[in-house]
Amino acid sequence: MTQPGTMTAMSKEMQDCVQACMSCHNICEETMSSCMQMGGQAQMQIMRALMDCSETTRMCADMMMRRSPMSAEMCAMCARACDMCAEACMSMPDDKQMMRCAEACRRCAEMCRAMSGATM
Repeated sequence: MTQPGTMTAMSKEMQDCVQACMSCHNICEETMSSCMQMGGQAQMQIMRALMDCSETTRMCADMMMRRSPMSAEMCAMCARACDMCAEACMSMPDDKQMMRCAEACRRCAEMCRAMSGATM
């Protein structure tokens, strides 16, 4: 029994999605650092995608944890940002860090898409 004003526990699916968002956020931050060390104009588009994905995944996780009524819409937007970031990272298939990031983005996008249709 829950007391008035207390939140119910997060579902396993939501916990997993929050974890995927935070993991994706972390690897995007690491990849941005790697990208900055490489330099070059071509990296700018990748950097934009990484920044968007990093911020979106962090915000998405925060909104789910506080049970925001807008979290389903945020999950849908997060899935889009992750898809775009994965695609940008795939433009450098020989870079192991980029491939790790693309994989984390794909996993997060899949989980966020599932959560965007779920009742939060």
